[in-house]
Amino acid sequence: MKIAALFPGQGSHSVGMGADLTAAFPEAAEVYTQVEHVLPGLRAVIEQGPPDDLTLTANQQPALVAASVAAYRAWRAHTGLTPAFAAGHSLGEYSALVAADALSLGDALRLTRQRGELMQAAVPVGAGAMSAVMGDPAVVAEVCAGTEGAQPANFNAPTQTVISGTKGGVDAANAALKARGLKAIPLKVSAPFHCPLMAPAAAGLAPELQTTAFAPPAFPVYANVTAQPNTDPTALPGLLTEQITGAVRWVETIQALAAAGADVFIEFGPGTVLTGLVKRILPDARTLNVGTAAQVQDFTL
Repeated sequence: MKIAALFPGQGSHSVGMGADLTAAFPEAAEVYTQVEHVLPGLRAVIEQGPPDDLTLTANQQPALVAASVAAYRAWRAHTGLTPAFAAGHSLGEYSALVAADALSLGDALRLTRQRGELMQAAVPVGAGAMSAVMGDPAVVAEVCAGTEGAQPANFNAPTQTVISGTKGGVDAANAALKARGLKAIPLKVSAPFHCPLMAPAAAGLAPELQTTAFAPPAFPVYANVTAQPNTDPTALPGLLTEQITGAVRWVETIQALAAAGADVFIEFGPGTVLTGLVKRILPDARTLNVGTAAQVQDFTL
């Protein structure tokens, strides 16, 4: 048996996430204590809201790291199990690196707060857009290649690709995709993530990443931008910088994990987005979710 630990990105948050874990497991409680130490005030937003404050990118990113790492550490302590691999969707890559002991929790919280602030500031509100497209990803890539201001941002499932870019570019791509018989659904997002418009955010975070202490991962962490395992800490600043403007190659990542022998996929943290995507990529895969105290306490393989 080889476990792949998966960590969610933006959109999986909810007010109160992790509260039952912190009440039941000291390992989870310690994570939330550190949140308050590194980013004073964020714990209250996680536990009490209001929802609009938690949804703010600069809050949501470190909050999801906290909730995901709390679930993972409680699970590790309760079961004694260790994954063979890890991967995170976009922001979740930071949680995966914390799980693999390649990045400290404190640094992950600090970096994701900065990442969120920089990504929000990179593009004026309303200037960018994102859409979820249902259909052949090759057609999506072809249409985006012929449309200025639009590019694939997330290859989430065999028939679901998110595109990102300028509002005009994404609107034009949506029209062209619909003309090709594909369904394009505009997303309610605060900024156009994983596209060249995020270049100012990448430039802003790069120096912070270069001065962060990364350690060799305890197990391979699959990078979003390569869909390949990485165990070299010196490569991490570059991979995480490129990730801000590059596409999340999630389909290839899950396929690569399966090819490496992963036969159980566990999503740590709130929500079930990633296990749902795994089932669409590998219909016969075994998936589990660990995001609540009950899911830790009742965990069986």
